[in-house]
Amino acid sequence: MSGGRTIPVIADEYVDMEFGTGALKITPGHDPNDYEIGKRVGLETINIMNKDGSLNAAAGAYAGLDRFVARDKLWKDMEAAGLVIKKENYTTRVPRSQRGGEVVEPLVSEQWFVKMEPLAAPALAAVAKGDIKIMPERFEKIYNMWLENIKDWCVSRQLWWGHRIPVWYVHDSQAAADAAEEGRSDRYVVARNANEAAEKATSQWGDGLVLVQEPDVLDTWFSSGLWPFSTLGWPNEHAQDLKTFYPTQVLETGHDILFFWVARMIMMGLALTGQSPFHTVYLHGLVRDDKGRKMSKSLGNVIDPLEVVGKYGTDALRFTVATGTTAGQDLNLSLDRVNSNRNFTNKLWNAGKFILFQLDSVTDAEWQQLAAADFSSSSNSSWRDLSLSDRWIVSSLHQLIDQVTECQERYDFNEAGQALYSWAWGEFADWYVEASKARLYSANFSSISSCEDPDAGGAAISTDPSGAAVTRAVLVYVFDRLLRLVHPFMPYITEELWQALPHQGSTLMQARWPAHAADAVDSSALTHFDSLKELVRGVRNARTEYGLEQARKVAAVLVVSDSDLRQVVQQEIPVICLLAKLEPSKVSVVATAAEAAAAAPPGGSVSVLVNEGLQLLLPLAGLFDVDKELARLAKQKTKVEKELGGIMGRLNNPKFVEKASAEYIAEVRSQAADAQDRLSSIEAKLKQVQELQASSQQ
Repeated sequence: MSGGRTIPVIADEYVDMEFGTGALKITPGHDPNDYEIGKRVGLETINIMNKDGSLNAAAGAYAGLDRFVARDKLWKDMEAAGLVIKKENYTTRVPRSQRGGEVVEPLVSEQWFVKMEPLAAPALAAVAKGDIKIMPERFEKIYNMWLENIKDWCVSRQLWWGHRIPVWYVHDSQAAADAAEEGRSDRYVVARNANEAAEKATSQWGDGLVLVQEPDVLDTWFSSGLWPFSTLGWPNEHAQDLKTFYPTQVLETGHDILFFWVARMIMMGLALTGQSPFHTVYLHGLVRDDKGRKMSKSLGNVIDPLEVVGKYGTDALRFTVATGTTAGQDLNLSLDRVNSNRNFTNKLWNAGKFILFQLDSVTDAEWQQLAAADFSSSSNSSWRDLSLSDRWIVSSLHQLIDQVTECQERYDFNEAGQALYSWAWGEFADWYVEASKARLYSANFSSISSCEDPDAGGAAISTDPSGAAVTRAVLVYVFDRLLRLVHPFMPYITEELWQALPHQGSTLMQARWPAHAADAVDSSALTHFDSLKELVRGVRNARTEYGLEQARKVAAVLVVSDSDLRQVVQQEIPVICLLAKLEPSKVSVVATAAEAAAAAPPGGSVSVLVNEGLQLLLPLAGLFDVDKELARLAKQKTKVEKELGGIMGRLNNPKFVEKASAEYIAEVRSQAADAQDRLSSIEAKLKQVQELQASSQQ
C-alpha cells in the first residue's frame, strides 16, 4: 500500500505516550504541527492531495479518488491485509469552512510571506518610549508578548476580493505562461502597477517577456493595516488630507483585535510613513448579554442594535455602550439600562422645552443677547445680577466642566457620562429648573405670596423683567454648556435642542468645548445653596412622614444660627417656599430656638434638626391624623424592639461570643447599634406626636 516507500520511525516530545498506542503518524504535508516536527527532524514534505480534494500521483494506488472515498478504501484494504489491531470511536476536532461547512484539508503550498522581525522592533520601541500609549495599560503585556514572539506573516489569500498582491511573474513567452501552474514562475518583480512591473522586468531580463500577476489577494488585516494613511491619499506624500490629518490621535477599538489590527497598523505606519499612526490606543471590551454571556445565535441572545435603536433611540444606545463599563472591560448590555438612558434623553428634551417656553415672548434683540450669554468669568458685569440659585448653578456647572474635561482627557468615559447623567437630572432639572420658577413666574421676586404655583397650571409671567431676564440668560447659558458636554455621547438630541435654542455658530459639533475662568466658581454660593437644599429636604421628608397632602402649603419657622446664612435664607424665602410647598406669609427666619418657640403658632410643632445650626419647626397640628400616626409609630417601635432584643440575645450569649469570629461579632454589634439608632428615632417622633396631640387638646 505504500507503493514501495519506506516510512521512517522517529521520537519527538510532541507525542503523548499515554494516548492510544503511543505511536503517531506524521504527515508534514497535511498538518501544521506535523510540519513543524518534520522541519525539526528533516522529514520529507509530501503532498498527496489536489486542490479539488482528490488525491494526486503521490497517493499511489489511491490517485484520482476523492479524499473521503480514498479513506474508506484504505481502511478496508488495511483490514483485508490483516493490519488492523482494533477499532475505537474517538471524538476529534475537524476544522470546517465557516461559510460552506466543508471539511478543511491543510496543504503545503507556495504563499507570500512578510518578514516581521524588522517591522516588530520599531513597533515595540514606540510603545516602550511612550510614543504610543495603550489603554488600559495591562494590554501592553499582550502587545509586547505578541511582537516579541512574532513569526513571519502569510499574507496570501485565495479570495475573489481584496487588494491583489503586487507581484508579476516573468515568462519568456505566452506559451510558457499558459503552461505554468496558475501562471507562476521563479522569476518575478514587485511593482506598484503593470507598467512599472514591465519596466522592472525589461531592465532585468530584456524585451519580449510575458508578465502574469499573482492571482492571490492580500490578507484583510494587511489591507486594514494601511487604513490610517491609505485613506488620506498615501502614497502621495503631498496629499493635503495626509498632511492635515496624519498622524491621527486616538484609535478606539476592541481589545480582541489588538494584535490582528492595532499592532499591524503601528508596524505599517512606522515602516511606510516613518510616523506612529496615533498616540493613544483606547481598547473597549466586548458587548455581552445581560447575564455576561457572549452573544450567539445558538443561545438566542443576540441583540440587534437596529431593533434597539428603533425602540429606544440611537442616543440612548450610544450613551449605554459608552458609559456602561470601564476601558477594556466587557459590557453586559441590559435593555433596562438602555431604557433608563432613554428616560435621560426625555429629561433633556423636557428641560429644553421648558426653556423654549420661557423664550416664547422674548424680542429678537433679547434672543441675540441670550445667544451671547456668558457667565464663564465672575468679572463679567452680568454676575452682579445673579441670585443665589443662579450663582449656585453656574458655579456647579463650572465644576462639572472641570470634572468631565478631566475624565475625557484620561479617557474615563464611564465616569464622565455618569457625572453628566447625575448632574443634569439632579442639580439642573430637579433643583435649578424648579428654583428658577421663583423668578420666572413670581409677580415680585422678593415676595411670592401672590404667585401661583407654576406646576398648578396658573402661573403668570414675571412682572420683574430684569430678574426674569437674568434667569433666562442663566438657563440658556447653562443648558448650552450642558449640551456641549453631553454631545459626544448623545449627538442627535443635543444637536436638535441646540439648534432650537439661542446659539452662536452653525452646528453644535463645531462649537468650542466649554471652559471658564478660575474665579467663576462661587464657593459661598455652593455652600449656601446646599444648606437651602437641606432645608427643603427636611420639609419634604416631614411632609411625607406625616402624610400631608402634596399640594397643601404649611407654615414654618426656620432656625438659622449663622448670620450670613440667615441673611441668604431670608432672601431666598421665595425659592424655599416654592420648592418645599410652604406658605410664604407664614414663614419666618430666626436665630435661636427661643425665638423659634416664640414665633411658632400655637398648637405645637414638629421639630426637624437639619444639621448643626439649622433647624425647622413645622406647626403640623390638625394637618394629619394623630391617632393613626401614633399607632403606626407604636407598631414600628414594637418591631424594632423585637429585632434589637434578638440581636442583644446573641451578643449576651457567652457561647455565641466564644464560638463566633471577631469579624462576625463586630457585624452583629453594628446591627445592634443600627437598631438602637432606629429605635431612638422612633421614640423621639412618638414624643413629638404625643406633644402635638396634647397641645391641640389644650
